[in-house]
Amino acid sequence: MKREFGVQTKDLAELIDITAEVQEHLKASKIKDGICVIYIPHTTASVCINENADPSVKSDINDTLDKLIPRDGSYSHSEGNADAHVKASIIGSSRVVLIESGKLLLGTWQGIYFCEFDGPRKRKVVLKFLGS
Repeated sequence: MKREFGVQTKDLAELIDITAEVQEHLKASKIKDGICVIYIPHTTASVCINENADPSVKSDINDTLDKLIPRDGSYSHSEGNADAHVKASIIGSSRVVLIESGKLLLGTWQGIYFCEFDGPRKRKVVLKFLGS
């Protein structure tokens, strides 16, 4: 079963917790056991799983990526968003999460984050639920 939802980003770079929305779509799917594939169909955005208890983790991730892949680096891509393409490629466009008893099998402190690197924009998240 495929589901989609939109994400409106507000900043150039930000991590947005989408865990609750993914779980709501899972609940509507009525899948009890299986897998959930989370896919981001954009070249300058990605998805990651990380700690969602301390909000400073999001800024640490963005700050570190900015140091490693600066916006004003020497890139061949001429649109001015080459850093966003590189960051999205490194983080990745998809994640797979196990489903058990109708819930996402995440660790105690884990959350699913939509990662924006070229905002603000209207984005899309695609979910695929497989199981029974």
